[in-house]
Amino acid sequence: MKRKSRKRSTNSNSHKSIIPLEAKTENQKKYIKSFAGSSIIFCSGPSGSGKSFIASGMASHALHNGEIEKIIISRPLVCAGRDIGSLPGELSDKIAPYLLPMQENIKYFLTQVFYGHYFNNDQIQFKPLEVMRGATFHNTYMILDEAQNCTLDQIKMFITRMGENSKVLINGDTKQTDIKSKSGLQTIIEKLQHIDGVANCELTYDDIQRNGILGEVLKALEE
Repeated sequence: MKRKSRKRSTNSNSHKSIIPLEAKTENQKKYIKSFAGSSIIFCSGPSGSGKSFIASGMASHALHNGEIEKIIISRPLVCAGRDIGSLPGELSDKIAPYLLPMQENIKYFLTQVFYGHYFNNDQIQFKPLEVMRGATFHNTYMILDEAQNCTLDQIKMFITRMGENSKVLINGDTKQTDIKSKSGLQTIIEKLQHIDGVANCELTYDDIQRNGILGEVLKALEE
């Protein structure tokens, strides 16, 4: 039986502007344009090149304009020498440091007032990748950050959470990983690259806007 499309709610705040998203480089422009015809968007590149920032901006504007109902943000919980279960506090306390960068990105675009409104209405949710199995998200932008620290099975699980009128945005640096097993990011990009509706965008050191010297530093460390 075909599932009926869910009617999207009208956003009374949509006429009030938020911070615009502006591409700084040609590669970033291509990344933004890829959203128009794609349901799954991969973006790989070095730290500071804009992959997470642009994903946050696109998701924030889609939510504020009433195009979607929710933003889901996730990332793998890769710890430096300690298991997540050994850290103090409830689950929300344990994952907060991992998701803070994406939270700040979303908050930048929406501003504190709108961010608080959407967050308090559960329209912005931060979920650890490890607890998403079995869920389905309709009318949602699903962002998986730091995907280079995911296995192939984890990324597959995340993608298959996608419901109707949703997009999956997967970001990571294919040249580095903090996990002992093989990273699944490059593998899944290669396996899905010929499918219509799947976009693969690559940012480089030249796209780094955080601080101009970072590109030179990262290039030197790779030599």
